[in-house]
Amino acid sequence: MSRRCALTGTGSLAGNKVSHSNHKTNVRFMPNLQHVSLRSDVLGVNVPLRITAATLRSIEHNGGLDGYLLGQKAAKLTPGGAKLRRQIKKKIAAKAVAA
Repeated sequence: MSRRCALTGTGSLAGNKVSHSNHKTNVRFMPNLQHVSLRSDVLGVNVPLRITAATLRSIEHNGGLDGYLLGQKAAKLTPGGAKLRRQIKKKIAAKAVAA
């Protein structure tokens, strides 16, 4: 399982740990990934995801998974996130036609 956010694609970063004597040691900075199950109100299902804590805060700020995905451009999402976004848009369009 890769250490990548399922929605934004955020992965590990490389850098240096610098000591007091300015000695540099290579280090990898890992993202803070969390296993969560978020509810999509439009689709009516729970979606299990492995996302970063920062993405989770953004989702809560935007009023839920649907609001977050619809507010993001498809190019900024992973293929899985873009697919979920398309499903939500398709369901909204189908409800608009039925009404």
